[in-house]
Formats: sequence, structure tokens, C-alpha cells
Amino acid sequence: MDDPHVGGEAGGADAARADREPATERPCLTPDELGESRRYSRQELVCTLLDMAIDVIYLGVMAFWGARSIDRALSLAPVLGEWAVLRLACLFLIITALHYACSFPLAVYSGFVLEHRFGLSRQSFGRWLSRYALRNLLATGLGLVLMVGLFLLIWWAQAWWWLIAALAAFAVTIVLGQLVPVLILPLFYEIEKLEDQDLRERLERLARGTSLSIEGVYRMKLSTETVKANAMLAGLGRTRRVILGDTLLDNFDAREIEVVFAHEVAHHVYRHLAKLTLFGLVYAAVSFWVCDRILVAWVTAVAGSFQYPDCPVHALALILFVITVLSLLVSPVRNGLSRRFESACDRYALQVTGDVEAYRAAFTRLARLNKTDPHPHPLDVWLLHDHPPVAARLALADQFTAAPRSCHWCAGSDDGSPAR
Repeated sequence: MDDPHVGGEAGGADAARADREPATERPCLTPDELGESRRYSRQELVCTLLDMAIDVIYLGVMAFWGARSIDRALSLAPVLGEWAVLRLACLFLIITALHYACSFPLAVYSGFVLEHRFGLSRQSFGRWLSRYALRNLLATGLGLVLMVGLFLLIWWAQAWWWLIAALAAFAVTIVLGQLVPVLILPLFYEIEKLEDQDLRERLERLARGTSLSIEGVYRMKLSTETVKANAMLAGLGRTRRVILGDTLLDNFDAREIEVVFAHEVAHHVYRHLAKLTLFGLVYAAVSFWVCDRILVAWVTAVAGSFQYPDCPVHALALILFVITVLSLLVSPVRNGLSRRFESACDRYALQVTGDVEAYRAAFTRLARLNKTDPHPHPLDVWLLHDHPPVAARLALADQFTAAPRSCHWCAGSDDGSPAR
């Protein structure tokens, strides 16, 4: 049942919230809160590392043993033996289904049990399971189309398949970027226009002069699922919009929301989406080229020779394995780039709002709601975090307070140079 207190914006309540000063927040969590956040973060880290291990081990077994056996069995079927594309699709679905089966117990623990243990989830098990099934169904459908398309390129474009595949991946990224806010997110969350006129005007003022053209500001109902707060700048072109979780709107004061919104606006000002998309294009080209070299060497070692038009269907598992391993190896670089961008956005939010108190309150409240460890281990940050630790974000406020005008880091660019 929907929460009766979530949905439309009651004018009186929202006006009172908008005019209210942000509560004075302690710069760090209380000892009890800190202890609970660290316990949650440690267990979440263990689950993440176990999930990575399952992915690598399972796909490794499939790549070097299981896929060939399954492919041989499928080829005995009259239709599948004659149509390699159909056999490829069946092999992908079998590998994916077995992968889900292997990782399902961990998914239940990390996605449902752990979140409930620390009071972060409001989902029933049935609702969590339906969301889990829908998410994986969409991922499987998209993955099936992409992998069949990839093999068609290998069989047709031959030695240049990796370059065409990288360009195709770039195009898919652009299309998905446009579709996510209007087609994908509404499958999981109720999203509606933000009706708080005063807050909308505050946010629109922050976007003026930035060339940011947004279709609208939206409220996303997260409160039926979680207590965690979130906000995002989603979409491309005509689908570009700002989406604020109701857990953020209902728990944060207007000035704090302005800080969070200014952070999101900075992603547009600094063209972070374009930069990350370009990084993705380069990464896709390199990873597909590496896949090509490993694919040729492996098939040659096993079969004695390699011809692109005769690339075996069971090589699918090898490609999935190589892509997964490469993604894990590159993730520290990708996360480091993301943390740099997020820090630049924090600096921008401080600069354009000048509201250090609201900035501190917002990030401290985020840490409390999301049970985030303010001081994670540096190795944990380097490997897995795409956002700076909360302690680093609060330290940024200290630097701004000490020298709000003279610090080069608040000059307005993600590399320290003036943005405008």
C-alpha cells in the first residue's frame, strides 16, 4: 500500500519546511551511529567482494569448461544444430540462468536481509523478489540482444568487429541515457512532477546561467522501498530532468536540498556525462580489442586455427569472462575519475550557494540516513567507491570556510580553472 503521507506536496507543510533553517548537524556521527555505519559498511563490502568472486569463478568455469559441454549438447537438437544464432541465444540464457542461481543466495542476503537488519529497507520479501526478477529480466533481455549482435559482428565484420562493437556500444549508451528516466525508472518507482512551487523556483534559480535545459523537476517515491535518500540528474536532450527522492524531500530542509541540487547541476556545468561517455567509448574499444586478441589465441590453441566466420558459439562464455575481468581491473580508474568529478561538484555547490552550514547538514544527514561510514579504509575507497568519503566532503567545507574566496579549488572547474 502506498504511504498516504507521500505523493502530492501539501502547500502549508512544504512552505514551513522551505523556510525552516537546516538543523545544526554534528560534523560527524555519534559513536553509536558510527559503529552501526561501520558494521553495515563492512558487511556490505564483504558481500560486494563475494559477488565479484562468484562472477569471476563462475564465468571462468563456463569459459574454459562448461560452455563447450552445453554447446555440444545443444548442437544435438535438429534446429539448434543448424542455426548458430539460435544456439547462441539458448547458450546465453542457460549461462545467465545458472549465474543467477549461483548468486541468488548472496543477492537475498545483501539486498534484503542485510538492508532489513540495519533498518534501511521497507520492502516485503515478495516486493523485493519481484523487483529483483524485473531487474534481471530487463538485464537478460538487453544482454541477449547485445551478445547476439556482438557475434553477428564477429562473423560478419571479422577482424574489425571490435571497433564497430565499440561504436555500437556508444550508440546504445546514448539511447539508454534518453530512455532511462522516461521508460526504465518508472517501471520501478512512482515518479511525478514536483508540485512545491517555492522549491521549484529556488532550484530553477540555481540552474539559470548554466545552459542547463531540464524538462522538469520530479519527485521519485523511494520511501515505500527504503529510508535512503537520493537525487540524480537523468536523461539526455529532451528527456533531461532532475529527480529527487521523496526520502530526501521529506527529510531535508530547502537550503539543504538546494546544496544537493547545485551538486547535480555541476555535473552538467562541467560536462561530466560527456566525459564519462567518452571514457566509456575508449574503454569499450580497448576491452573489445583485448577480447579479440584473447579469443583468437584461445580458439587457435584449442582448435589449431581460427576463422572469424567460424567463431564457435561457446566462445560466448570466454568473452563474458574477459569483459568481466577487464571491468574489475579498470573499475579503480573509473571510480577515481568519478570521485574527482563528485568532488568538483561539491566545490561548485559550496561556491554557488555559499551555504556551508546547509552543505554540512546535508552530507551529515545523508550519512545518517544511508548509514555511510565517514572514514572507510583507503583501499576500500580506491577499489570500490565512486563518491568521496563523507569525511572528505566535510573537510572540503572546512577549506571553504577558511578561505572561501582565495582557494583555487573553488574557482569553478573540475580541474581548478574558471568555468565561466
